[in-house]
Amino acid sequence: MQVLVMSDTHGDSQVIDKVRGFYPKVDAIIHCGDSELAFSHTALAGMQKVRGNCDAESSFPNEAVFDVGDVTFFVTHGHLFNVKSSILSLSYRAKEVGAQIACFGHSHILGAEMIDGVLFLNPGSLLKPRGRKEKSFAVVDIRDDQFQVDFFTDDNESISSHTFVRQ
Repeated sequence: MQVLVMSDTHGDSQVIDKVRGFYPKVDAIIHCGDSELAFSHTALAGMQKVRGNCDAESSFPNEAVFDVGDVTFFVTHGHLFNVKSSILSLSYRAKEVGAQIACFGHSHILGAEMIDGVLFLNPGSLLKPRGRKEKSFAVVDIRDDQFQVDFFTDDNESISSHTFVRQ
């Protein structure tokens, strides 16, 4: 199974459509907030999406918990969990909801790490990256015994690939 994860597009619906076009047959698409689009915008159609600190519309939930196959995802933007300082609060919430993968944004810094059996994934930003020059998103391949996380630029060029053992 494959999941496309993006965040912090800040009003750029064209980049959302572009990235979706690279992966038309994924099993789920996640937007981790700060789309700055209307909840019902066509670029966000069919996505699991949450509210970021720059999203004005209250229709967006602050968090989402859902399953893709046998994997439980927890998605939030991150500002309500102070992820720029630490992911400790985020990890408590991920454990509380039984998530195997926690997706978040807010910092605009891409990263993936396994902590205490939970994969924490920040796809970076498709508009204003921090910590590197490339605008980024992530694709998660869910396998029986592992998660593979691949980061790509907004032109679908590989940035890095990481494999984590499922626990």
